[in-house]
Amino acid sequence: MTGPAKIRVALVDDQPLLRLGYRMVLESEPDLEVVGEAGDGAAGVTLAHTLTPDVVLMDVRMPVLDGIEATRRIVAAGLPSRVLVLTTFNLDEYAFSALRAGASGFLLKDVPPADLLTGIRAVAAGEAMISPSVTRRLIDAFAAHLPDHGTARGPAPDERLSRLTDREREVLIEIARGGSNAEIAANFNVSEATVKTHVGRILTKLGLRDRVQVVIYAYETGLVHPAPE
Repeated sequence: MTGPAKIRVALVDDQPLLRLGYRMVLESEPDLEVVGEAGDGAAGVTLAHTLTPDVVLMDVRMPVLDGIEATRRIVAAGLPSRVLVLTTFNLDEYAFSALRAGASGFLLKDVPPADLLTGIRAVAAGEAMISPSVTRRLIDAFAAHLPDHGTARGPAPDERLSRLTDREREVLIEIARGGSNAEIAANFNVSEATVKTHVGRILTKLGLRDRVQVVIYAYETGLVHPAPE
């Protein structure tokens, strides 16, 4: 009798010692399996095409092809692999760009092993591994990098918004403002299961992958705006 399928992870980082450390942490867990490694972004894209891992741990600054462009190519190819970006505290701008490229979340490179494991499992399950409050701070910090931010023209309207019901639009805005499912449920006096249903429909109608992409979409379309400094 076989057990549940393991989460298949690929490591993409140009530092062999870091890859070794990640491998040791991941392979100590019975539900995780490292299926391949790559030392640059281009090789990481090839690895994703060849092995289609569940999760790709992606460094940002690498030779040949950086992690942001590698993430963009993996997502654009429609591969089932979800990308979890690894960065350092002073590279949040790169993390923001990676999220816009389609990454499902990001972690700091000095994150405790337990948080690394939690992040991988969350992303593999189709969730955004960044908490709503952290997502909000990230978007607020780098809202200046959104298209047309601060110009008279403003964000371009998106016809996909017309697909949403009034309640789905309200839920989308609450997500972008940092609300958890429980908080949104309390605000609208509905169950968390109902909120999860709304979130699923929002993702489907807007063609988005996860909660992180919902937040970014809301800012890009002007539904919500950066918090005043």
